[in-house]
Amino acid sequence: VADERGEKLNLRQDELAFYDALADNPNAESLLGDQTLKLIAHELVESVRKNTSIDWQLKQSVQAKLRVMVKRILRKYKYPPDDPTTGEYTVSVNKVLDQAELLADFWTKEDSE
Repeated sequence: VADERGEKLNLRQDELAFYDALADNPNAESLLGDQTLKLIAHELVESVRKNTSIDWQLKQSVQAKLRVMVKRILRKYKYPPDDPTTGEYTVSVNKVLDQAELLADFWTKEDSE
């Protein structure tokens, strides 16, 4: 099912994971649109993948850099589109960061095989 959705949206599996994390915000798709969410997902995959290393979870500096990078990409696209006072910003950013950590683990295992 996820593969079919990815094909329909023209997204790889890792991009779809970010897309879903972004689209989980109730206003994201309607306010930003499908294309913008796809752009954000693609940029997140490229940046996070380039900036993770095998032991990245052990290095606070790498984790901090990753958080800053993800937040910068989200701000660039004005994501999330909600009023920052609603608390949705923190929830959305944390979802994306959690996804980044999961995918970084996946990529690290994939690259070492």
